[in-house]
Amino acid sequence: MNGSATLWLYFLLVFGIIALPGLDMAYVLANALTGGRGAGLAAVAGIVAGGACHIAMGALGVATIVRLWPALFNLLLVAGAAYIAWIGWQLARAGATTLKVRTDGPARPPVSVFFKGMLTCLLNPKAYVFMLAVFPQFLKPAQGAIWAQAVALGLITAATQAGIYGAVALLARRAGNSIGASGLAARAVGLLLVGTGVVTVFQGWQA
Repeated sequence: MNGSATLWLYFLLVFGIIALPGLDMAYVLANALTGGRGAGLAAVAGIVAGGACHIAMGALGVATIVRLWPALFNLLLVAGAAYIAWIGWQLARAGATTLKVRTDGPARPPVSVFFKGMLTCLLNPKAYVFMLAVFPQFLKPAQGAIWAQAVALGLITAATQAGIYGAVALLARRAGNSIGASGLAARAVGLLLVGTGVVTVFQGWQA
């Protein structure tokens, strides 16, 4: 398989993974609903930055190190799931009380949303599974420098994240206009985050 075909295959695989609802998408949706367009796009930027860190770690071989200590991987998985569940609980509580869907700007400083989005991505168990099982297969020493290949794969990942999550942020804002101040959508997203975190912790405990 030549380099071009490899990149197209990687794009299709990454697109399918990112398009599936998960922790990162739920975080973007939650911020877009509660903070409007600014918060949603700040969350997208943070997640893209976190994805870049994952690519760098994969290129440096951190994925191999994590594989050598399964207990460390399980600890990262449980920590990420607990963090996401905490975000979901806070969102569900806000949605049940005084949460309002804003359309005129972010409810929190964009910098805070950005760094929390980055942390969410870095603690996302799905991302670590991807870096362990998928990403190394697309780094071919015979096709050139590893770093050059990693940069190309990273650009594809970042563009796909920005496109999909950006669309989620903008569409969620439009939906928020009809949701009004009920907070039901934000509460549902929060409960979804809590449930996802609990399931992930259970899976990590079994592992």
